[in-house]
Parts: sequence; structure tokens; C-alpha cells
Amino acid sequence: MTTFKGVITAMVTPFDADGELDLPACRRVARFLVENGSDGLVLAGTTGEAPTLDDDEKLALLRAVREELGAEAQLIVGTGSNDTRHSVRATRDATEAGADAVLIVTPYYNKPNPAGIRAHMEACCEATDKPVIAYNIPSRCVINVPPEDLAAMAADFPNLVAVKQANDDELGPIEGLEVLAGNDNVFLRALEAGGTGGITVASHIVGPQMQDVAEAHERGESERAKRLDEELQPIYEVMGVTTNPIPVKTAMEMLGICEAHMRLPMVPATDAQRDTIRAALEARGLEVGA
Repeated sequence: MTTFKGVITAMVTPFDADGELDLPACRRVARFLVENGSDGLVLAGTTGEAPTLDDDEKLALLRAVREELGAEAQLIVGTGSNDTRHSVRATRDATEAGADAVLIVTPYYNKPNPAGIRAHMEACCEATDKPVIAYNIPSRCVINVPPEDLAAMAADFPNLVAVKQANDDELGPIEGLEVLAGNDNVFLRALEAGGTGGITVASHIVGPQMQDVAEAHERGESERAKRLDEELQPIYEVMGVTTNPIPVKTAMEMLGICEAHMRLPMVPATDAQRDTIRAALEARGLEVGA
């Protein structure tokens, strides 16, 4: 099974002014990211506004990015939902369309018990021969999947190989799984705890610098890694000034990478939020447009 390591960017999904999927812009953003520090991309994840993408759009996004990048970067597609039948179908479709792996979020809103979560993950794993990454994010899903439950599933489902761990309180080794940081501010902490990398948002903006952190850690340059990580904390922090992906899309627009159009219920950043984002970018020495 594939190893997931380094900087994996949870890519934004560009839309045009009418709210339609902008595939040429998707290709440009994907190209920009792999040329600026990303080892892989997650398509149709939280940052990619997956809840407002339909299934055909997700597949069109995958095909466009694959055509642009070929085999230059791992393409992981978010196929999880709170409906197991839908997740299985989406997982099969993404596999057939050329995904390198799938990301399966814990079912949200309907709050399944541990047996239900296990049955959901088993069904998704059986729907593909590709690697599966579990996504544990209790802040959005309400429920947490403890490390021991994740390890038990990894022992029984051979293609469940990694977890995006967005519960910082349980960030640590999990038997049978590669652990990926789910929050930017603990990217280095995940590596220090034996993790292999992170699925990140700020790498849209500071991808090369995050790659420097990973490489310094891998070389055993712990003090340099810590210094670089500390320098990035203001960017990590400003990416949370309001709900993701509003800040990162706003920053991308300010840097001239793509427009900040979003689909409701995501709304544009306020003037105050834009000022905060602009100040953080400028403090980092990034060239911000008008």
C-alpha cells in the first residue's frame, strides 16, 4: 500500500462568479500547489467545499486534476458522507476515475455508535482496492473515534492504512496506521510523534516553508524545524480567523492565485477578516494585490 507523507494539501475548489465549477482554475491551482511544496492533494475535502459539490462535479474535478498532473502527485478524493450507500458508490466511482486513495470522514449528524462507524468503514474499504484514509474530526462530526477503535479497524481492514487525525488531544501513534496531522498548527508535533505528514490548508500559502519543516525534521534538525514551525504559526492562526475555507480562499485571491468565490452557506470574508488576513500575509513578506 502507498505511503502518505509530507505535505498533502486539502485543495480548495475554485468556482466562477456564477458559482459553477471552474475546471481550468482547478487545474491551475493544482499545478501551483505541486510546484510549491505539495507532495499530494486531497480533492473534495472540507477545504474543497465537498458538501456543496455533487458527485459528477467531484469526478470532473478528479479527472481534470489528473489530466493536469498525471502521476506527479498523489490524488486523494474525499468520498465519505453520513450515508453509507452514498459513500460506497462515491468510493467506487472515484476508484474507477483514477483516484490514488480515498478519504473517509466519520459519519456526521446521525451520530452512529462505534459498531455503526466500524460497519461504515468496512463497507467503504470493501468498495475499493485503493488505500483508504480515515478522517477523524470530532469538531465537525460531533463524535470521536478513539485510537484503539481506529487500530482495531486497521487490523481487520487491510486497505485502511492511514488516519487524518484532527483530534489534537489524541495525536500520537496508532498501531497499523500512518498518522497525518489534521490541523496545521500541529504539523510538526505530528511528525515528532511519529506521524508521516499532514493534510493541510496553509500549504496553499506557505507550501515550500511547510516542506522545509518536514525536511528539517527528517534530517534530524529538530531546532531548525521548531524555528521554522514557530515562524509559520501566524499563518496557521489566520487560516482559522473564520470558518475554513473562507480565509484560505480569501488569501489565495489576495495573492492572485484564484478567485475567492464560494457556494452558500460559505460567504465572503468580512472587511475586518480581510484586513486580518492581509496583515498576516504582509507580515510574512508575501506580495498582496490590491
